[in-house]
Amino acid sequence: MKLCVVALFAMSLCFVVSCKKSPQGQPEAPNAPEETKVAAPKETKVEAPVQKTEEEPAPKTDAGDSGLVPIELNLPKPMFVGTPQDTRVPNLEKPLGKLRPPFLAPAGTKNVALGKPIASSDEEPIIGEIEMITDDDKEAADGSYVELGPFLQHVTVDLEAMNNIYAIVIWHFHKQACVYYDVVVQVADDPDFITNVRTLFNNDIDNSAGLGVGKDKHYTETNEGKLLEAKGVKARYVRLYSNGNTSNDLNHYIEVAVYG
Repeated sequence: MKLCVVALFAMSLCFVVSCKKSPQGQPEAPNAPEETKVAAPKETKVEAPVQKTEEEPAPKTDAGDSGLVPIELNLPKPMFVGTPQDTRVPNLEKPLGKLRPPFLAPAGTKNVALGKPIASSDEEPIIGEIEMITDDDKEAADGSYVELGPFLQHVTVDLEAMNNIYAIVIWHFHKQACVYYDVVVQVADDPDFITNVRTLFNNDIDNSAGLGVGKDKHYTETNEGKLLEAKGVKARYVRLYSNGNTSNDLNHYIEVAVYG
């Protein structure tokens, strides 16, 4: 009996030893083949084309691309009624037959002669006061014009500062369709017209005013006045000559406007 027990005990020990040689009782799994790692394709980023946003053009104004605007020119009412007489003046400008187109000048241009001092070669006008020539009253009614003596006379406007002058508008007397002779317009830096004198207009065809023979045309007076382009000339003083008209030997001025 004892022998049987001993034998069984020995067999159990052998079984335990054999089990320890293979832990967990699980056979070792064969090495699995290594996985081949396939690199994922790189994503190609396609950038959408950048759309340039065009700036909206600035709204157009009356100045347009040139920066010029019409000058503010309020015209008096027409006073002449009837058919103009045949004046037979040589070198006479033909009527335009319609309103004069607006005159363009840089923005901010205004009548710089308004209310400015004015002098005359005739210190005692027959009618009116010299100051009326720059008071902005362009009407041809009685009490709105100045009448100077006969023959060659001139008036001089002091702008009181140097100005870039773009236009000069003259109203002699538009109550009737008359033509004034020897109309000469000059600008200068000094009141005696010695320094930097420039002639902007001259229709003296025979040099009777002694300022040189002019090539500009005679013109008939209308309520629009005579507009002279000055092209930005820089000056302080403006002088205007005349030498009678087709009706008489007297000289008249209603208004002189200088746009600068």
